[in-house]
Amino acid sequence: MTGSGESSRIGRWVTSTVTGEAVRAYLPPDLPPVPPLDLAGVSALASEAMLALGRLDGVRNVAPDTSLFLYMYVRKEALLSSQIEGTQSSLSDLLLYEDEAAPGAPLDDVEEVSTYVAALTHGLERIRGGFPLSLRLLREMHAILLSSGRGSTKQPGEFRRSQNWIGGTRPGNALFVPPPPDHVLDLMSRLEAFLHETGSGLPPLIKAGLAHVQFETIHPFLDGNGRLGRLLITLYLCEQEILDEPLLYLSLYLKTHRATYYALLQEVREQGRWESWLEFFLTGVRDVARQAHEAARAISAIFAEDAARIAGLGRSAPAAQALHGVLQTRPLLTIGTAAELSGVTFPTATAALERLQALGIVEEITGRARGRVFVYRKYLDLMDAGTEPL
Repeated sequence: MTGSGESSRIGRWVTSTVTGEAVRAYLPPDLPPVPPLDLAGVSALASEAMLALGRLDGVRNVAPDTSLFLYMYVRKEALLSSQIEGTQSSLSDLLLYEDEAAPGAPLDDVEEVSTYVAALTHGLERIRGGFPLSLRLLREMHAILLSSGRGSTKQPGEFRRSQNWIGGTRPGNALFVPPPPDHVLDLMSRLEAFLHETGSGLPPLIKAGLAHVQFETIHPFLDGNGRLGRLLITLYLCEQEILDEPLLYLSLYLKTHRATYYALLQEVREQGRWESWLEFFLTGVRDVARQAHEAARAISAIFAEDAARIAGLGRSAPAAQALHGVLQTRPLLTIGTAAELSGVTFPTATAALERLQALGIVEEITGRARGRVFVYRKYLDLMDAGTEPL
């Protein structure tokens, strides 16, 4: 690849004045990259990633009801994606918050995770209803993402009207300055057009990887860009019917390799090294999809083993089975929530949870006589892997 060809992959810098000082902001070139991507070096990785995604999407053949652990997968991704941005919440904090029994949980942090879940749910419902993955939908999701917590004053649902920056204390000493605000709508419109064009012949998985970097480079909102940019990957793969369910979540991979992740974003901007980014991205998709598939199989095995033990309870088995079904979506809950979701009375739920505790399937974690909270420990521990705050 010639030097002149390589330079056409690199954007241009524009100088503007921000709070009295001259600032160089970056304008990325349009997608797809020119000269075209050399995908020969990542073709094997791309095939492995697609195979892993196919196996992950077929996980319903292993587990009859994907929605059981999908509920928890979504929350785990929300937590990890928010942790990258600095929140200190835990999966237990989130589950307690959603159960309205969150003693001492860091409220702002938990709210940020909760709004991520709501934004993803909204995006999926809109796409499944035939609405395109568009600027309008991204703004709708952003409004939900920043509806409460620390970001609620950062223009929820609106593209930014002021200059933002990454790293440093001001644009003048920042590590990276995204495009000036008057370029944001045009750049985002071009990104939207790229997502839906068919002329480049690029596979959807490659386009998802390119679009993520472009979104993060444009940084179109005052806050929430990282979280929404990661959501964009999974939503696009769902829209393109690569995935039926949003089971692919890259935040654990990006959290683990965040120094490499940020360095590769800069290499794309400064050197046009898209192929290096795609190698990293496809490796992450492959590895995360494989891990998620293995976790789904392990979860299904736990559910089946415990269901067999509950079946031996005799006359008290039906109520315990109803509670076990609830615990498969809510591995941490109060007796009141257990009763409500299973459709049994409070005393029946209490007795059933105590039987499950006697079997070693759940444990009570408060030590109190009132307001008791039960946890499905084996399941929650499996989902908790990798969610330690940074």
